[in-house]
Amino acid sequence: MQTTFLNLKSFRNVNIKNEVLAGLTVAMTMIPESLSFAILAGLSPLTGLYAAFLMGIVTAFLGGRPGMVSGGAGATVVVLIALAASHGVEYLFAAVVLAGIIQFLVGVLKLGKFVRLIPQPVMYGFLNGLAVIIFMAQVAQFKVVENGVSSWMEGSALAIMAGLTVLTIAIVFVFPKITKAVPASLVSIIVVFALVYFLDIDTKKVVDIASVSGSLPSFHIPNIPFNMETLEIILPYAAIMAGVGLIESLLTLNMVDEITNTKGHSNKEACAQGIANITNGFFGGMGGCAMVAQTLVNIDAGARTRISAIIGAVTILVIILVGGPVIEQIPMAALVGVMMMVAIGTFEWISFRIVTKMPKSDILVGILVAIITILLHNLALAVLIGVVISALVFAWESAKRIRARKYVDDKGVKHYEIFGPLFFGSTAVFLEKFDVVNDPDEVVIDFKESKVADMSAIEALNKITEKYHAQGKKLHLQHLSRDCRQLLKNAESVIDVNIIEDPTYNVMTNK
Repeated sequence: MQTTFLNLKSFRNVNIKNEVLAGLTVAMTMIPESLSFAILAGLSPLTGLYAAFLMGIVTAFLGGRPGMVSGGAGATVVVLIALAASHGVEYLFAAVVLAGIIQFLVGVLKLGKFVRLIPQPVMYGFLNGLAVIIFMAQVAQFKVVENGVSSWMEGSALAIMAGLTVLTIAIVFVFPKITKAVPASLVSIIVVFALVYFLDIDTKKVVDIASVSGSLPSFHIPNIPFNMETLEIILPYAAIMAGVGLIESLLTLNMVDEITNTKGHSNKEACAQGIANITNGFFGGMGGCAMVAQTLVNIDAGARTRISAIIGAVTILVIILVGGPVIEQIPMAALVGVMMMVAIGTFEWISFRIVTKMPKSDILVGILVAIITILLHNLALAVLIGVVISALVFAWESAKRIRARKYVDDKGVKHYEIFGPLFFGSTAVFLEKFDVVNDPDEVVIDFKESKVADMSAIEALNKITEKYHAQGKKLHLQHLSRDCRQLLKNAESVIDVNIIEDPTYNVMTNK
């Protein structure tokens, strides 16, 4: 079966070494991010690590895109901060479960395909904004907290942190030119870790953020009242989280499709994201979605199957159970350097090269999406606004393209050959094409090169019919496609459109 995890034929083509090393690297980069987002939301650090493990393992087995990595992403957690602050963590867990149910239903109803409606300029803006967010999040690691007050590093602490970060970036940049047998990001983490450990360098480490030691996640039904009042509280947060998570996950899926030149399954991924979030809510995780940065780390390391995501998730669980003391000693500079290189790789530099060849509207959309992403850290809102603006621009441009070729045949019948779609945006221009008063007694509107698209178009046809009828003239609608005729037929109960066959012109006639 195509849906199996790994069949024997595909297993022979898998580079196990790359998959394992990629999974280990992903785990190293995911830990500090998951911890940071959990702390930001006022949650226990383990809540973030549980989310990284549960999201990773469930989507690795059930997801629709091998090579993708999911975890406790900040995009979804930020949505729930206000809920956790006002009603407590139990309501947060309930909202995560409900968000998962919504996502699962989206997958079951096969609505994931609508991510294809996202235009390329929106993708450019999304990725560029995300790259800036990832980079700036790493810059924030150059701060220290003393007595509850956050301040920038100074003196030797800043110099050491900056030097180790530059070293990490240099290794990630140079090492692939020597060999690609081992992921450069993993090599850089190991080298910087060894350097700090053996030279006893005093610098910021993972332990300075939070402890990563704990136990297995246990099943727990959220301790909340199960009534309509609770539903009214959590539903808005759950719906927004579900939308944010799906948009980011499906955009990541499309991104991996382009990089690997393969095809993922958006509806299957939506179901997997839903099941993963439901599991999170019942096992003490903060929920999440696909993680763009970690997915890029995974793909750049050569991973192409589900194995690396499984390795990454299991590694995080092992770290929670037994490996905490070692992982806590990893210098933050190593992780910062790796993520900065991810940010540089995420940025769509090609958007600068083709900017002079793009329509001004596309440039505006890309810039706007990037700015909203950076300022609000709300990826779903940025993408939604970009799609809406792109749709409006498309409607406006399409509306301007409708035109009519006019002529009178040898029988004295005037013909209007319509070119371009007739829809809500073009109805005003369409109605201006006709000279009702001066036209002959019989007129034909030919839709061979056009299409009646919506109710606004039907209303426009009704108006023009009434105008000709008021002048005592006969109007024929010619070459309407089957779906256009059905649309007009369905509208009879709403407006006065009465279409019958015309034997003379073999067309549809409106009397």
